Amino acid sequence: MLPATGPLFGQTATVDALMWTAVGSLAAWVWLLLGQGFFWRTDVRLPRGDAPGPGGDAPSPGGSPAGPGEAPGGPGGPGGGECWPSVAVVVPARDEAAVLPMSLPSLLAQDYPGPVEIFLVDDGSTDGTGKLARTLAEEHGGPPLTVDSPGEPPPGWTGKLWAVRHGMTLAAARPDTEYLLLTDADIAHEPDSLRELVRAARDSGLDVVSQMARLRVVTVWERLIVPAFVYFFAQLYPFRWVNRAGARTAAAAGGCVLLRRQAAERARVPEAIRHAVIDDVALARAVKRSGGRIWLGLADRVDSVRPYPRLGELWRMVSRSAYAQLRHNPLLLVATVAGLALVYLVPPAALCAGLVAGRPGLWAAGAGAWALMAATYVPMLRYYRQTLWLAPLLPVTALLYLLMTVDSAVRHCQGRGAAWKGRTYARPGAAP
Repeated sequence: MLPATGPLFGQTATVDALMWTAVGSLAAWVWLLLGQGFFWRTDVRLPRGDAPGPGGDAPSPGGSPAGPGEAPGGPGGPGGGECWPSVAVVVPARDEAAVLPMSLPSLLAQDYPGPVEIFLVDDGSTDGTGKLARTLAEEHGGPPLTVDSPGEPPPGWTGKLWAVRHGMTLAAARPDTEYLLLTDADIAHEPDSLRELVRAARDSGLDVVSQMARLRVVTVWERLIVPAFVYFFAQLYPFRWVNRAGARTAAAAGGCVLLRRQAAERARVPEAIRHAVIDDVALARAVKRSGGRIWLGLADRVDSVRPYPRLGELWRMVSRSAYAQLRHNPLLLVATVAGLALVYLVPPAALCAGLVAGRPGLWAAGAGAWALMAATYVPMLRYYRQTLWLAPLLPVTALLYLLMTVDSAVRHCQGRGAAWKGRTYARPGAAP
């Protein structure tokens, strides 16, 4: 009979506790696999342009046949002899001269059949962004391009949303504008991008159509961190839940948002979200709360050209908004850290501990949870055309994201949170 006290008892109790924790992690992964909106699937895509015209049965903007939570198709989309609506493209840009030659020409080359005008809002750039934009427009031709600057944002506004507001004000000079394409300065669009966005919005009666641009994945750190960024985002905001009418989940991807102008006015965008650091999610929530219909999916022909070659750059990209995502709540931070540890770090720890301690149940639970974790990551790696050997490394990536989240909270407490290109934003309601 084993003694109830002493080192051996302590080791046994520790292994037993880890056993139950591993079982909890395995149960969590079974739930994530089946009960979290099938977040790990990558089939929620914008349909291509073979949709029929008015009176036909258009495919739903969710990839193939209407799946759970995907908006049904319907008549009324552009096609045949129907006139295409007027669109204003709003591009907020702050010190984007490095990426503008790869992105702006793609907007100037859109083959959209209806009226379109581009408004590039120079948000206090010091690298000649505005001048470069005018030069690119002269070289490439295309739709009319207006370059203007709104000046420094007033208190309570983020720089990007102040620039978006200015661009929307310029677009309002054309009363026939029906849609606004809000797209970042680092986003490159294929020539049919705008046409397919408008087609999907009209065919399915959507107020917001947003695509998660395919981010750049070239360097070792980008391969390790970037696909997981989209994977974690989809886990937090399952696209099928976002796209389900009446569901509370709302999100958008700020790099590519087609917004119906009337929906923006009804939701008071961007005034209602002027302080939001995570402005894309805030925009989607505002539109959905006002009764609008939104859709979010992965992009096939919309790409981010912004490089994040080193870990430090990726770290800053994540940490600047991670604590804002947690609403600057310390309790949510503790819960998030504990949840990340349980779901992503316990499985490999349980597998190793079970093998060392000779506890088959422990290592089996750890191996099972780790296998489910890796399996759910495979579709995202395939979407990014990456080697599947990265799937078992997801716990390493999750540990990095855990540390980035903690660092984000520390930075906010030190007054350095939500810093981007020379501006730092305090949490709403905080003293400057």
